[in-house]
Amino acid sequence: MTDDESALLADVTIDAPWALVEAFSKIVREHPRDCNRAADLLVKQLDGLGVPVTVHAPKLYLSLPGTASVEADGKTFRAKPAAFSNAVPDGIEAPLAWAGGDTEMPLGYGPNSAALFGEGFDPVPGAPDLKGKIALYPGMLNGIKIRQLQALGAVAAIAVNPGQEIHWGGLNPQWGAPDLDDLADRPNFIAASINNPDGMALKALAEAGGKARLKTTMEEGWYESKLPVVEIPGTEEPEKFVLLHGHYDAWDVGVGDNATGNAAMLEVARVLWKHRDKLKRSVRIAWWPGHSAGRFAGSTWYSDAFAVDIHENCVAQSNCDSPGCRWATVYENIAMMPENGPFTARAIEDVTGLPSVGMRPPPANDYSFTNLGVTGYYSSISRIPQEVRDAKGYYYVMGNGANIEWHTERDTLEVADREILVRDIRIYLLTVFRNANARLLPLDWRIPAEEFVATIDRYRKAAGDRIDLDPARQAAVALKDALPAFYKAAESGRIAPAEANAALLRLSRILVPLNYARKGHFSHDWGTHVPPLPDLAEARHLDRYPGDASGFAQYHLLRGRNRVVAALREATAVVQALTRPAARASAAE
Repeated sequence: MTDDESALLADVTIDAPWALVEAFSKIVREHPRDCNRAADLLVKQLDGLGVPVTVHAPKLYLSLPGTASVEADGKTFRAKPAAFSNAVPDGIEAPLAWAGGDTEMPLGYGPNSAALFGEGFDPVPGAPDLKGKIALYPGMLNGIKIRQLQALGAVAAIAVNPGQEIHWGGLNPQWGAPDLDDLADRPNFIAASINNPDGMALKALAEAGGKARLKTTMEEGWYESKLPVVEIPGTEEPEKFVLLHGHYDAWDVGVGDNATGNAAMLEVARVLWKHRDKLKRSVRIAWWPGHSAGRFAGSTWYSDAFAVDIHENCVAQSNCDSPGCRWATVYENIAMMPENGPFTARAIEDVTGLPSVGMRPPPANDYSFTNLGVTGYYSSISRIPQEVRDAKGYYYVMGNGANIEWHTERDTLEVADREILVRDIRIYLLTVFRNANARLLPLDWRIPAEEFVATIDRYRKAAGDRIDLDPARQAAVALKDALPAFYKAAESGRIAPAEANAALLRLSRILVPLNYARKGHFSHDWGTHVPPLPDLAEARHLDRYPGDASGFAQYHLLRGRNRVVAALREATAVVQALTRPAARASAAE
């Protein structure tokens, strides 16, 4: 570590962040009026620390769950409605049907994709008849799963959560507020969650031919929501910036998700503002409303409102969600794009002395900048070790450091840990500081280029001779082969840092959407699983498209191949435009 880095980390204290955690632990941050009050408190703390802050006030389209219940067999079972569920205060009554276990339906385009082709397409082998029924399924609320149940004829869905807790969630797979093109695909369905013991009682009733009445109350519409942003200007390239961000709305008081993250960002803002003379590039820190009740509505608004600036100048985005939770002492399942892997692993090890394990970022956690081509890393970082989770009988949850109080009323102050929070703050601080100060942007495109070749090979093997993916493979190999010379020239200085960084950023704009998005730069994909090189991914599943559907899949892949080839060739041209002059200069020397 450099002296500047050591000084920054030594400057971290728990005082201001813990005060915010304690304050937020007393504010239910679901409704915009309460979220706005929390934003005012955050701004007051920033003002007290001498950190300037700008507060935007966008109108966000939100769905605010009220109450839910399931009446069946003379009993009333407690439930939680899904965000964007239809409101049915008088209830909808229908027979129950179990739609889980061996008949669980996959997501996306895959087999039995009723959501894509209609309820008559390739029905699930052995699946129960869902027409006119309330479908029960095991797991958390999942927008695509619910759409498939709806397409198979279900009139409502109930997610049977894994344990005693009932977890809040949503059924909307759309990202942020829909535009006119997406409006017709807004959810028009009824869904809720229930805990496992009650769910098993309903499953038994379903198997006996019973029925139930599901009731939900909701509030939905446009709400003015405060969105604070701190900008800490760089001294050399102030127009370029790293974006650190996280949501401040929550289910109930949401201490682990995400008061601790809000506190971490507050402390990073304080320390970086104090040491702003040491920043080469700028750092923006943004607190989002509308994450839970709007499917990332706040970060989506910011991505749309400042799209051109972000597209031209944002060098990386880092999400801060659920740091500093009790027992979370290991660093695994960390969201990071592969080009960031060595950089983020080094920062975590330098702070903690521990190894880390990354994973492909899921379509979640306010990664609202992927279509714009912005590379990203982090969301939740520290997690409870697997052996501790096993001993406690914990099932998987995304946030709260793996504490199962995630998305429940029990996500209270006890979930936070002061010492772990300080350590996690230092990780975010060091990573963002290094990213802002790096001579060469820490983007190693050699790693995803290798992955592209391997991914295309898997897809080619699955597709056989039904689609020719050789042009895509050739383009991927050409990029892979061109990159080592580029990095050698950039690291040696034969390519000037400004030129090298412009090229690295251009590669980000080309390759991030290619690997993580189906839509264009200024649109937003649905929040569904995105496989590597998604335009080619259906090559794995051609057997699943019988009759006329096979032709549609062929055209899908042909168009996808065109996009992949064109993007990879463009990326290769960016690299070669710099390496060829550099090679000639080296030879002349």
